Amino acid sequence: MSELSSPGRVSADAVSRRFRIHARETRTLKDLVVARGRTGAQDVWALRDVSAEIVPGEAVGLIGRNGSGKSTLLRVLAGIIKPTTGSVRVDGRIGSLLELGAGFHPDFSGRDNVYLNGSIQGLRRTEIREQFDEIVAFAELEHAIDRPVRTYSSGMAMRLGFAIAAFLQADVLLLDEVFAVGDENFQRKCFGVIAAFKSQGGTILFVSHDAQAVERLCERSILLSGGEKVYDGPTHEAIARYRRLLADDLDPAEREVGLREWGTGEVEITGVRLLDADGGERSQFLAGEPLRLEVDLQAAAAIAPPSLHLEIRDSTGLLVAEESVDTATIGWPAGSGAATVQLEIERPALSFGRFRVRLGLISAEGHTLHSYDDAVSFLVYPDGEERGLIRLGGTWSAGAKEEIR
Repeated sequence: MSELSSPGRVSADAVSRRFRIHARETRTLKDLVVARGRTGAQDVWALRDVSAEIVPGEAVGLIGRNGSGKSTLLRVLAGIIKPTTGSVRVDGRIGSLLELGAGFHPDFSGRDNVYLNGSIQGLRRTEIREQFDEIVAFAELEHAIDRPVRTYSSGMAMRLGFAIAAFLQADVLLLDEVFAVGDENFQRKCFGVIAAFKSQGGTILFVSHDAQAVERLCERSILLSGGEKVYDGPTHEAIARYRRLLADDLDPAEREVGLREWGTGEVEITGVRLLDADGGERSQFLAGEPLRLEVDLQAAAAIAPPSLHLEIRDSTGLLVAEESVDTATIGWPAGSGAATVQLEIERPALSFGRFRVRLGLISAEGHTLHSYDDAVSFLVYPDGEERGLIRLGGTWSAGAKEEIR
């Protein structure tokens, strides 16, 4: 492993990490003695011979499926756990946000936890005091900073944890799914702080399933699969390879933590628009107002016409409507090239709410060519006193009267 000479340099040399998993949990000494040799312990290798050199000021994404070893590698670099074999070295002070509320004492106030975390990172109390007001202001916790952390919501704990990691004069930031919790405004603030840290020469290792965030921040990414490094290079290619790993999964679990696109990439959805009756692009509609969904498709090579699957879900994830169409019937190109398909709805049944559209291109063999979650979102306002997600659209009338005898 090469020598590290400047703050912000990170090196991992043939790092492997093994965990021993017991099928039967032993809670007492008696359990341990009685179950000796019969606990079914097995070794699980979370990392296998992973090497990487990261220079000061570089932002590197770590991507891969759940269980691929991303978070384990960050914990090894942070010094939380030791590698089973191999070695790591980080030059400079580390700021880390690896788990929601990790390192917080639930019975301590937010104020006490700021000082506690700063001390753990090697800062003097005077240094923490200089940054304290900025940390609290960023986390928007002026009203709650003296309350016990156990009374915080998950979003409040995330904001405080991120602020501590970002503002305590670190040379290296280790970030694990920092955009998985919090509203859009907080996420924008997080990204602004991370980008500023990068522009000032800080080193970043960033784990996220949000491909757009990784591409915006990182020119280079490392793809892990089964604990092994399978690619290290430009982020765009790393993400393309990652999406191909998910091609056989119609509903990957990674969606819950920010995954929005996956597939083989042979065909891609390159643009999605919602238009009104006049052809203007809109994101808000009155109930019953006509709308048109346009979808741009790009085929890299000649391929059999896939099916285009559409889902509309509300803000809670409830499936409101779905539809599939064979693209052979709506102008699929014979060879490589681009096409635009559209769905016109004269009088949508949607009544009120915020909705999002999920699109998917599925091959005849059932492979996911490109799945695009949250491709476009829109808001529907009621045009009267109606309530609920959909309009019934029926007509009331009086039934025939029967003579009472």
